[in-house]
Amino acid sequence: MSRADDENDGQATERVVIRDRRKIDVKGKDTVTKEADEAQDAKQPADSTELKGGAHRAAEEPEEGAAAAPGLGAELEALRGELEDRTRDLQRVTAEYANYRKRVDRDRSAAAEQTTGAVLTALLPVLDDIDRAREHGDLVGPFASVAEALAAVTGKLGLVAFGEKGDPFDPTRHEAVAHLTSPDVTETACVEVMRRGYTLGERLLRPAMVAVADPE
Repeated sequence: MSRADDENDGQATERVVIRDRRKIDVKGKDTVTKEADEAQDAKQPADSTELKGGAHRAAEEPEEGAAAAPGLGAELEALRGELEDRTRDLQRVTAEYANYRKRVDRDRSAAAEQTTGAVLTALLPVLDDIDRAREHGDLVGPFASVAEALAAVTGKLGLVAFGEKGDPFDPTRHEAVAHLTSPDVTETACVEVMRRGYTLGERLLRPAMVAVADPE
């Protein structure tokens, strides 16, 4: 063991401190820090510009939507008005067509009735001859069959005969060719029928020719 070792055993061990005598480049550190700060500053305006631009666009979008909303509402009102006009036109045309059909059907029915009435009116003298033949007892054999067939056809067409003895006198349906008094009647009535009358539906084709008697 050396003397130095003995001395160390007798004294407290001192703390070893290592000192770095190298120079620190303070300027270089400041330069790096400054560059970092400049980069940060350069980045911040861009971010601020983007934020401002986004805020500006966000502020403009409601204005554009608000401007578009009135235009859309006006267009919608115009379309609604046009639809109402077209609906009224359709309803008017439908009503006019319905009235036209009714008028055409009515005119067609009237024309058919007039035509039928004209044909039946032309056959009335033939029917009068048949009635006279029936009164004299001449309506027999094949002539009777023809008379019955003709009566059936005219009946299908709507021809109705009227005028019988004892019927009350109706000046709108009877034509009085003789006027007398009789104790056998209690009111003015037809006592003799010279020619029967005929109707077609509600239309009077010919009045009945009759003799009228009043009560005594």
